[in-house]
Amino acid sequence: MKIGIIGAGFTGLAAAHTLQKLGHTVTIFERDAMPGGLAIGYQEKEWDWTIEKHYHHWFTNDTFVLKLAKEIGHEVVIATPKSSFYINNSFYQFDSPKALLSFPKLSLSERLRMALIFALLFRFNPFWKPLERFNLASVVPKLIGKKAYTMLWEPQLVNKMGEFTRNISLVWFWARVQKRTTSLAYPQGGFLAFATALTASITKQKGKVFFASEIEKLEDTGTTVKLTVKQNDKTKAHFFDRVLVTVPSFLFLKIAPQLPEAYKNSLVKLQGLSATNLVLRLKKPFFPDNTYWLSICEMNAPIMAIIEHTNFMDKKYYHNEHLVYIGNYATTDDKLSWTKEKILAFYEPYLKRINPQFKKNLIGYEFFKAPFAQPIIPTNYSRLLPPMTTPLKNVHLANIEQVYPWDRGTNYAVELGQKVATIISKS
Repeated sequence: MKIGIIGAGFTGLAAAHTLQKLGHTVTIFERDAMPGGLAIGYQEKEWDWTIEKHYHHWFTNDTFVLKLAKEIGHEVVIATPKSSFYINNSFYQFDSPKALLSFPKLSLSERLRMALIFALLFRFNPFWKPLERFNLASVVPKLIGKKAYTMLWEPQLVNKMGEFTRNISLVWFWARVQKRTTSLAYPQGGFLAFATALTASITKQKGKVFFASEIEKLEDTGTTVKLTVKQNDKTKAHFFDRVLVTVPSFLFLKIAPQLPEAYKNSLVKLQGLSATNLVLRLKKPFFPDNTYWLSICEMNAPIMAIIEHTNFMDKKYYHNEHLVYIGNYATTDDKLSWTKEKILAFYEPYLKRINPQFKKNLIGYEFFKAPFAQPIIPTNYSRLLPPMTTPLKNVHLANIEQVYPWDRGTNYAVELGQKVATIISKS
């Protein structure tokens, strides 16, 4: 079959790679100038590697993406960086059972209680389905104790989910605990290098990938699918036997007006958060203790997490600069219109609490925004989960909102792409 794919994120790339192995012809259309989706990279001229506009890494149990990297011969770097919590102006390492059990701000009985619940209900429990009917914010304090919850987990949940805090399913928390590994993985050269290598593998097998190409309209005639594509200010029609849509559902609704109203209404119910990331380039380290990931455990803090990338990947790849992400999620209209100067000024007082000298070491900075980065996972999300088939006979959907019960990430984007490719091929 001749198959068109909308989006060159890792779902679209993995689907294309799999479909080619199954004997189909693929064409990918991507609005951006580069592949990678939410893991898209950028590079300063002095750097040897790119970094991501929105921080990414893999866990060492991310088998789908690690297997794909091995299949196309892309090297992966494994490291064991330090992750910490920021509580009352102090750092506490919090990245292993040992760190949890030695955490000094809870009593021994409180630590043991939390460790036991985490182990039995989350870490070693493979059965997620019974958990999805429970609300995280209501159940977790009862399970691990109110003090542990309000000190460690509630501030992180509120800072990330904002107005949606009371609606998040326990499954979302289960997935995040279940997947954590002490060691992390990263593609050599950055995620853009990996996405580019995967794109090259696709084109080598006679696939076509068009960048800076925006889909204006999708029409299913019943026998073929017509895509109206705008590229270089010119509009052209492309025809396919099947089309796979990998962009967020709200974009699918914009390009496919013939979708039935009931189906449109089901997709409208799916909600999500935007992501913003300020990336700092510094002459000296930001953290005093070589922390890679710092989760902010302070209610209503202006920052959700601070990630010093060069405490994970060697600074030699980035002209010996120290690279720091200031990460946040937001509602779709919150801070997305801000300039990089305004966002730095907003964060500066808080950043100076952690490193009073950071501004003196500042080489440069960039501000990146993504209008949809984190799906909201309410209780019983499986009832809202869109199928990969759509009411349009020859059109399939596979996007970030269907990564469930797991949290979003490139590993599950790859899994989703491979899964939908098999469904399309069988159709």
